Amino acid sequence: MLEMLFAGAWGPLIVFCMRIFDVSFTTMRIILSVRNARWVVPVLAFFEVSIWLIAAGHAMAHLTNPVYVLGYTTGYATGTWVGLWIEQKLAFGWSSLQVVSRAAGPALAARLRELGAGVTRQAGEARGGDVDVLHAILKRRQLPAVLAAIDTIDPDAFVMAEQPHVLQRGWLLAPGPVPLHGAVTGWRQAFRAPRVPEPELTAHA
Repeated sequence: MLEMLFAGAWGPLIVFCMRIFDVSFTTMRIILSVRNARWVVPVLAFFEVSIWLIAAGHAMAHLTNPVYVLGYTTGYATGTWVGLWIEQKLAFGWSSLQVVSRAAGPALAARLRELGAGVTRQAGEARGGDVDVLHAILKRRQLPAVLAAIDTIDPDAFVMAEQPHVLQRGWLLAPGPVPLHGAVTGWRQAFRAPRVPEPELTAHA
């Protein structure tokens, strides 16, 4: 039954769709591997390889047909784009934000805290005089709203966003309910940035 389905007129389209799925899983798996999502990555790898074996096997069986080759290759390219699009929409993990403002430091800090970010404000000195330097930690899905708020309050503020690989301590990572947006529990815990384990202290007699 499966052989007849792939050998028919819908065969190249099926190969194309299966390649989209397996390459999307590949892209997601690589991105989540960097984020240490150790429980989700093996599941994605299982489905990725299973789908790839079926798609590649039937594409190889019809290698002399250029339509199958086209379906296989375009499915690969499309799957890469779809995987990146899915990851951006899900926006797993955290962002580290640094904001340098000359005149709106307190207002920016207050607004970022309202949006759910953990913010530390300190005084700094730049080339043109005194500035406020804000260091903020927030979830990646909050980044567009935070950047829009910064542009509204201080369009001239310097902004730098990065993705932290290690987060350790702080009220955002404290066990139990997070004060602003609920607890980081269940499957969401797998997508948090890895924390460095606490060193063991040995008592000496």
